[in-house]
Amino acid sequence: MRFSTLHRLQPICIAAALALSGAAWASSTGLVISQVYGGGGATSGSPTYKSDYVELFNAGASAVNLSGLSLQYASASGTGNFSGNTVVSLPNVTVQAGQYFLVSLATSSTVGGNLPVTVDFTGSTGLNISATAGKLALINGTTGLSCNGSSTTCNAAQLAQIIDLVGYGSANFYEGTGPAAAPSATSAVLRAGNGCTDNNVNATDFTAGAPAPRNTSATVLLCSGSGGGSGSGGGSGGNTGGGSTGPLTAIHDIQGNGSSSALIGQTVNTSGVVTKANNNGFFLQDPNADTNPLTSEGIYVFTSTTPTVSAGQAITLSGKVAEFNTGAATNALTAAHTMTELTSPSNIVVTSSGNSITPTVITLPAPEAQLEALEGMLVTVNTQLTASQNYFLGRYGQVTLSASGRLEKPTNKFRPGTVDAANMAASNAQRQILLDDGSSLQNPNPTPYIGTDNTLRAGDTVDSVTGVIDYGLSTNDNTGLASYKIHPTTAVTFTRVNQRSAQPDEVGGNLRIASANLLNFFTTFSDGNTASGQSGQGCAPSGTTADCRGADSSAEFARQRTKLLAELTALNADVLGLMELQNNTAAIQNLVDGLNSLMGAGTYAIVPDPLSGVGTDAIKVGLIYKPAKLSRVGASISDTDPAHKRPSVAQTFSALNGEQFSVVVNHFKSKGCTGASGADLDQGDGQGCFNAARLGESQAIHSFVTNLQASTGNQRVVLLGDFNAYSQEDPIYSLTNLGYTDLAARFCNLPYSYVFDGESGAIDHAVATPAFNQLVTGAIEWHVNADEPFVIDYNLEFKQPACAACGPDYYSATPYRSSDHDPLLIGLNLVKQITGTARGDTINGTPGDDRITGGEGADLITGGAGRDVFVYNSLRDAFDAITDFTPGEDRIDLSAIAASLRASNPGVDLLANGYIVLTDSSAGVQIRIDTDGATGPAAARPLVTLRGVTAAQIVKVRDLVL
Repeated sequence: MRFSTLHRLQPICIAAALALSGAAWASSTGLVISQVYGGGGATSGSPTYKSDYVELFNAGASAVNLSGLSLQYASASGTGNFSGNTVVSLPNVTVQAGQYFLVSLATSSTVGGNLPVTVDFTGSTGLNISATAGKLALINGTTGLSCNGSSTTCNAAQLAQIIDLVGYGSANFYEGTGPAAAPSATSAVLRAGNGCTDNNVNATDFTAGAPAPRNTSATVLLCSGSGGGSGSGGGSGGNTGGGSTGPLTAIHDIQGNGSSSALIGQTVNTSGVVTKANNNGFFLQDPNADTNPLTSEGIYVFTSTTPTVSAGQAITLSGKVAEFNTGAATNALTAAHTMTELTSPSNIVVTSSGNSITPTVITLPAPEAQLEALEGMLVTVNTQLTASQNYFLGRYGQVTLSASGRLEKPTNKFRPGTVDAANMAASNAQRQILLDDGSSLQNPNPTPYIGTDNTLRAGDTVDSVTGVIDYGLSTNDNTGLASYKIHPTTAVTFTRVNQRSAQPDEVGGNLRIASANLLNFFTTFSDGNTASGQSGQGCAPSGTTADCRGADSSAEFARQRTKLLAELTALNADVLGLMELQNNTAAIQNLVDGLNSLMGAGTYAIVPDPLSGVGTDAIKVGLIYKPAKLSRVGASISDTDPAHKRPSVAQTFSALNGEQFSVVVNHFKSKGCTGASGADLDQGDGQGCFNAARLGESQAIHSFVTNLQASTGNQRVVLLGDFNAYSQEDPIYSLTNLGYTDLAARFCNLPYSYVFDGESGAIDHAVATPAFNQLVTGAIEWHVNADEPFVIDYNLEFKQPACAACGPDYYSATPYRSSDHDPLLIGLNLVKQITGTARGDTINGTPGDDRITGGEGADLITGGAGRDVFVYNSLRDAFDAITDFTPGEDRIDLSAIAASLRASNPGVDLLANGYIVLTDSSAGVQIRIDTDGATGPAAARPLVTLRGVTAAQIVKVRDLVL
């Protein structure tokens, strides 16, 4: 703002003071109040949001530190001073040029929705500003001003402290000729030009409109003359008249051979051919390259608005040389890779059209120095590239591409801190490039690169890409990862390599056990309503909607639930370990009700929460099971070790045949760094924050399992869940080092359940004790979530029709992107081993699945219910009768006898050549063994009779194990 024409009710009386304030520190920084919303903090009514907020904006050309500044408020026309209300001292944070900073104030616990973006700073919840009229000031200082601009006027010293003032509604202290229009509980006052307009007149600089808070992660918007970045910011539009004056400086001389230009701050004249234009600038390349491979021939020209030039035009222009940091000042990556650009372009003259630039051909992997030397240039990446991350496809039009296949998290394959892990991390960095859509617009419409079935799956490939090289953020966090980008100049077409599967692959066995992270399945929504129709509700632990994490509304919940039910019904597991359930009883009951409505009444039952509790976090773990297949043995128990914020829950089950096993479902501490200190800080070894806490949980769960085995007398235990640790990280390694088996690592070549920052890895695991591991027949991660883009999930924001300018709503009632984690499914062969004696026995199986070996002697065998296998190892096991063999369910295992027959008759078809003979009799089909086949002199000898069954009912590959 330019605080030089502030007015109140007596404008003439303070004219001298205002003249002084115009030269104050604040006038050169450009820091302004860009938005005010006072509808929050209410206890009734229908405000849009539950929180008051103030949005600040740096409209200047330089970064501004907020330390020592404050927000102060006074009523619209009362006698109270600014010092009479809570002073909100701002934090020691630097706001970059063109960046927003969001401060929340009073917050309601009863009415209003959550803010749609994360606040950068939580101010005093005790400062409850008016929704319709008030005076809000940005102050250079943290002591409340003992004035209010009306009944107690502000002296010259106090006015000099005011960086910006917004009087709104009926306020009697404001900038210019009048206050800003009155907002309401559903509207805010917003500074025009997205914060850039500052004529020091509240009445015209602000308008009332729908609240639209922006934080530091919002798109950078540089105002006229303040610099910019490709696809990111502001600057002044180009003047196309007049032509550049003075000698031309070649682009390679502007770029230089280092990471930044030696001409920063200088205005130069240059020329080149436009290779690509986007929404706020264009790339320019000199067709006459020098002989130095370290100097780039391309540069970005930042116009702030849609440029008037187009690709193929040769132009001359003048511009100011700048280096633009695409991230936060504290972001070491973006600070080390600033983009050289021309800002405030003028005297743009088109000298010809229809020109072309031959792309420089490159391959990946490529060292960083090579890409730096190509900054702003047109290139062709002549390498087949794989989509490694698509999370920001819909939000920002970005896809992370990698050479030589998808990227794996180094600590998924190698131990953290090892040379192998470090080398893999370095290789990953050189193998990848970020495919951008060439625009700084959010939620682009149409959504780029999306293909068949409205998806682009991680693992899909593109043969080559031609475009312009850039550098910028590869996440939505301006302190996060960044990488070199390519803005395509020709159409990019992906090939679907990683096909979707409608069902998970078979895992074998007679029991299926699965785990699934539900991505916050809450039946209480962030609008305070519930799935059962209540309103004004909240979530644990605070009892307010601030702790509600899932669907924002009943409409979103219906979509979320449909997708999750599609995933879980396809898994068709006999036991399901669940994570990120709302910590109540309603959420898991709602889920089971939905499953039973689709799969049949009573298909699933809930394992009740342990008496020892499931913790006080907003989310919990849970277990459901099929009572037709399993029964619970004893009550569930939880691991109450304080290492867990979300206690692990265990339940022992018994199959119908009496065989038992235990399942422990877990959800370890996440890798997010909020609140980390000491050993929980990121140690730089690839394991992220809170690794020490997760290792403590792993050690605690081992002790818990040891006690569980002792108390149940059963050694078969599997640990399921979201461990938030990759396969070779300490929490998993500590368990496998104790003899546990990571089942996904055992059965999968590249185990992964999650994709983060372009790298795939397994953070969801099934970790088995040796006794359990012996029974496992298979394990898979069903890739219905991690490979799918975020844009197709259940959320309604940033999509049509809620956002008319956004991309389409790609939601479908399918399991794809029902969560952000892939579910894990394992097969278990849990059969009862029953062995007869060497005499003729009468053997009865169990109601479950049995493996019955009668042995020598004429045995009378009844398998009972279940899928039974009857084993014959020798001809001495002959003359048995099975009373209840069911073709298609039961099997006869002749593998030992068949091996003996093949030893002397290699390659022979034993059935076709009469070595194994099926003969119908009055009692049933008789299986006979002929040691020399149909052509030999020996007779076939009876082995077993299947009563009530005919030979025609037996299907070789289904009913016989040979």
